[in-house]
Amino acid sequence: MKQSSANRKVNEQAREVIASILLFDIADPRLRLVTITGCEVSYDRSACNVFYTTDAKRYDEVAEAFGKASGRIRSLMAKQLSWRVAPELRFMLDTSVDQAQRIADALAADAEAIARIEEANAMADEAADEAAL
Repeated sequence: MKQSSANRKVNEQAREVIASILLFDIADPRLRLVTITGCEVSYDRSACNVFYTTDAKRYDEVAEAFGKASGRIRSLMAKQLSWRVAPELRFMLDTSVDQAQRIADALAADAEAIARIEEANAMADEAADEAAL
């Protein structure tokens, strides 16, 4: 669905506020080193999907921490925003960073394989040239 510029602005505002709350107001150590990658606020502002990423080893721990801290984050968010309602927060793991890393690793492996093949072909060409002499 296409977003309007007003909706993009609301989404970015929600992302900035939640990131600030995590950085300065939430003391749970499980929520350290968590990056808020985006937010999608519903048109009536009653719900907000919050996308986050963190170290792959900490996914379950961080999801549990968000479950416990969501009420506090929502309350602090309501105080900082001038919206009529405080949206229900739904924290969702953003796997796009992991997918991008897997793609980068696969491309690097392919580049290494291609370099080895080209090196082997060059050596074979040299050997064929020497044999022809």
